[in-house]
Amino acid sequence: MAATLLPTLSPPISRAAAAFLLLRRAPAKPFSCLRPPPALRRSLSSASSSSPATAPPALRPLSTVASSSAARAAPARRDLLMLGIETSCDDTAAAVVRGDGEILSQVVSSQSDLLVRYGGVAPKMAEEAHALVIDQVVQKALDDAKLSGSDLSAVAVTVGPGLSLCLRVGVHKARQVAKSFGLPIVGVHHMEAHALVSRLVNKDLDFPFLALLISGGHNLLVLAHSLGQYVQLGTTIDDAIGEAYDKTARWLGLDMRKGGGPALEELALDGDPDSIKFRVPMRQHKDCNFSYAGLKTQVRLAIESKNLSADDIPISSASEEDRQSRANIAASFQRVAVLHLEERCQRAVEWALKIEPSIKYFVVSGGVASNKYIRTRLNQVAENNGLQLVSPTPSLCTDNGVMIAWTGIEHFIAGRFEDPPAADEPDDTQYELRPRWPLGEEYSEGRSVARSLKTARVHPSLTSMIQGSLQK
Repeated sequence: MAATLLPTLSPPISRAAAAFLLLRRAPAKPFSCLRPPPALRRSLSSASSSSPATAPPALRPLSTVASSSAARAAPARRDLLMLGIETSCDDTAAAVVRGDGEILSQVVSSQSDLLVRYGGVAPKMAEEAHALVIDQVVQKALDDAKLSGSDLSAVAVTVGPGLSLCLRVGVHKARQVAKSFGLPIVGVHHMEAHALVSRLVNKDLDFPFLALLISGGHNLLVLAHSLGQYVQLGTTIDDAIGEAYDKTARWLGLDMRKGGGPALEELALDGDPDSIKFRVPMRQHKDCNFSYAGLKTQVRLAIESKNLSADDIPISSASEEDRQSRANIAASFQRVAVLHLEERCQRAVEWALKIEPSIKYFVVSGGVASNKYIRTRLNQVAENNGLQLVSPTPSLCTDNGVMIAWTGIEHFIAGRFEDPPAADEPDDTQYELRPRWPLGEEYSEGRSVARSLKTARVHPSLTSMIQGSLQK
């Protein structure tokens, strides 16, 4: 038995219908902090690394809402209370956010120790870590907000892209809460959430805008026309910048407990960025796509040529000369890695202004956007083109429940959500997930010769799903 979580696309919600949905509640059941049931553990253990794409079921149209309920007074947007759950990769996160953007709670359980132990994300270990803490994280988010499940308006949860085993834990928990309290569910696109959280921190940020989304697994340049409507200007054709930072930090023997990116940025402050002449990737390709695989190879060869023993000797035990060599490599790597970003973003700005001349904002978000050097350099790109850089605070750049809750709020108000799960839905139900899920359609000038999005996708893009629903 499979339940589909997105696209949950309904006509835009009316204020009267919103009132009905906010007031409609199943009898509240006790919300306890328990380990996932054995059935979930069994289903997670046997789950494959990806789920097949299936068509979503038809949803009950809002027009069937009884007229008597539509006559109720519509509450203010502030009365919307959204629980957001995020488990797409290696952090278990939950948050409660009001409809007006007030953050009532934010809880994150990090897997940094596992990352150090396994040298990166190990999907099965990450899934087990999510399962161990998901109940506690969600309960703490409710407790910190001084709320119970019966106070919520809806639940938002990441359904992709990400690791299937990890996504499944969050989706199961979201449906468990939604079923207990009769709550609608909003399935959220992880990368859209990174883009839209900037609208929470900057209330003046309106569509259209250009967004650069950079993290351990993604490099993505998108033109945001409106909610759910995106054009992909560029993406990574191999490794993302965050992965390159992490791998370089590990090769240099840095303390990975604080994160590869932050550790490398700190070391680079003591290095000479011009000491090693790394080549800037893809200068021969006049598009907005990214590649960091070749730069990683250059870094590895530079480390070997200097006979650094970074694999065996952590930087804390290195000699002064050894440490300086590592700092020079870190600084040189960072300069070229970010220069690659700058060049692609400059071209993306030109394309975006050609498509939407009214653009005023350049959004930079995702975990790597916490890097101060990157923010400074990209702010210069924005200013040179008459744009304002908008970037969330570091705690909202990394994966978090706030961005999921806020994106859920935006789509809930637009009428895109799923009705509460059936009261008799089994706990071991399998859910449709979207581990590889494009955000928008490719811009014609931005298609990569090396790797076309159309050959890599498993699911239709979020944009194409929404457009298809509007045409019906």
